[in-house]
Amino acid sequence: MAEKAACTTSNPLAQKLKLRLDEDQLTNCMRCGFCLPACPTFRETGIEAESPRGRIALMKAVADGIMAPDAAFEEQMNHCLGCRACEPACPADVKYGQLIEQARDAIEDHTDSHRGWVKLARRTAFKAVFPKQNRMKLLGGALGFYQRSGLQKITRGSGIMKLFPDHMREMEQILPESSSRGVIERIGSRHPAVGAKVATVGLFRGCLMDVMFTETNVHTVELLTQAGFEVVIPDTQNCCGALHAHSGEADGARSLARGNIRAFREAGVDYIVSNAGGCGAILTEYDHLLHEDAQWKDDAAWFAARVKDVSDLLVNFGRVPKFAERGRALTAGGPVAAGASACAAGASAPQGEVSAAVAGTPATAAGSTAAAPADIGAELAAIEDASAQAETAASAAAASAPAPSVRITYQDSCHLRNVMRSSDAPRKLMRQVAGVEYVEMFEADRCCGSAGIYNLTQPEMANQILDHKMVHANATEARYLLTSNPGCLLQMKLGNERHGDGSMKVMHVVDFLHERLLGDR
Repeated sequence: MAEKAACTTSNPLAQKLKLRLDEDQLTNCMRCGFCLPACPTFRETGIEAESPRGRIALMKAVADGIMAPDAAFEEQMNHCLGCRACEPACPADVKYGQLIEQARDAIEDHTDSHRGWVKLARRTAFKAVFPKQNRMKLLGGALGFYQRSGLQKITRGSGIMKLFPDHMREMEQILPESSSRGVIERIGSRHPAVGAKVATVGLFRGCLMDVMFTETNVHTVELLTQAGFEVVIPDTQNCCGALHAHSGEADGARSLARGNIRAFREAGVDYIVSNAGGCGAILTEYDHLLHEDAQWKDDAAWFAARVKDVSDLLVNFGRVPKFAERGRALTAGGPVAAGASACAAGASAPQGEVSAAVAGTPATAAGSTAAAPADIGAELAAIEDASAQAETAASAAAASAPAPSVRITYQDSCHLRNVMRSSDAPRKLMRQVAGVEYVEMFEADRCCGSAGIYNLTQPEMANQILDHKMVHANATEARYLLTSNPGCLLQMKLGNERHGDGSMKVMHVVDFLHERLLGDR
C-alpha cells in the first residue's frame, strides 16, 4: 500500500489527476464493454487501452495510486478523438467526455513532452488568437489575401509546400476562401422575422466559422428568418472554447464561456443557435464547465438550456421553410430549356397541322385545294403561330414534368449526435426538399477523423478512420455529401479529394438547403 501511495504523492501529475478526475464518474463505469464497438480507436487497433473502458481504467489506476502516469499514459489520453460515441452506448451514463477533458487538463499542466515550438504554437493559438475575435479577423484577412492575390499559386508552384508534412499540405489545398469580414460586417447584427414572429434567437457565429465559412452564417440567418425567427448576432461574443476544453486548456474555456454568457444574456434572446456541432456541444455544457463557479453557475445553466442546433430549431420550434429542387422548381414558368424548338409542336398540336406547316402547306378542311401563291403571307403567319404555340406548350411541360431526383447522403457530426443528441432533425430537413433522394450512409454515426484538430495532431489515425469512412460514402453514389460541422466538412472534402471520382460534392447542410429555399429573400 505504501508503494501505491507513493505513486500518487511523489508525482505532481498524479496528484493533479486525483484532484481533477470526477470520482463518481470513474466508479460509475461497470466495465461492461458496450463502449468498445462504438469507439473508433478501439475498432482500428483492437487494443483495450485504446477504448473508453481502458482509458477510464488507466485514469482510475492513477487516481488510486496503483500506477504512475508516464508517457504511455499521456499518449493514450491524447489518442482519444473525443467523439463521445461511447456515451450513448453506455448503460451507466458515464460522462466520459468530462473525464477525458479533466485528464487532459491535468496533463497539460505538467507535461514535458511538448517541444519548444509546440508550446509556442499552443500559447499563441489558445491565448493570443482564438479568444480575440479581431485577431481572428486579421488571420482570416491574411489567409484570404494569400488565396486571392496569387501567392497561393506561387507557393504551390515553387515547391515550398513540399517542406510541410503531407497532411498539412493536403489540408491547405481544401481550405475555403477566407475573409476578414464576418457575418455582422456582411449583413448587420439584427434581422426581423418573415411573417409572424416565433421567437428571438441569438446566432453563435463562431471564430473560425465566421472567417472561413461566413456564407454559411449568412445562409443560417436567412433560413431562420424565413422560419419566423428574429435573429440577433451579439457583437461581443467570442470563441466557444471547445478547442481549449478538448486540448487541456480548461481555464481558457471557462473564461470564454463567461464572455459568451454575458453577451447573449444581455441580448435577451429566447434561444441560442449554432450551425457547428463542435461549438454547439460545448455551449450546451457551459453549466458543467462553470458548475464550481458560484457567481456564474446559474447564468451558465440559463445559457446551456437555450442552445439549439439550427436544424433542431427549424424542425421543432419554427415554421419549416419551403424548399424546392434547384434549377427547376425555382424557375417554373421561365424560359424553355435550351434546345427546345417548334419541332416540339408534335407533342401538342394535331399531327396534320404540324405536318402541313412543315411541308409548307397549311392544313385545310376536307375537300379544299392547296393555297394559291397569293396566300403565302397567311401561310407564313400560320407557321409562326404554330411554332409559338409549340414553344408555350413545351415551356409548360418543362415546368411541370418531374426531373430526375438528386441523390444525397449525410455524415453526422459526432458532437451534434452524441452530445446534443440531434440526429433526426437534419435528416427531416433534407427530406423536405423536392427532387431529393436521401440515402443513409452505412455507419454515418461513426467519426470521420476530424475531431477538432485531431487530424493535425494525430494524422495517422485520423487518415485511417477517414479511409474507411470514404468507402461507405462512395458506396452511396450520392451527388451531395452533407454534414453539420465545419471540421467534418473539411475532413470529408479531404477524403473526397483522395478517394472520390469528382462526381460528389461536399457541403454544409445549411448551404444545401439555402440553395433550394423558396420565398422572399
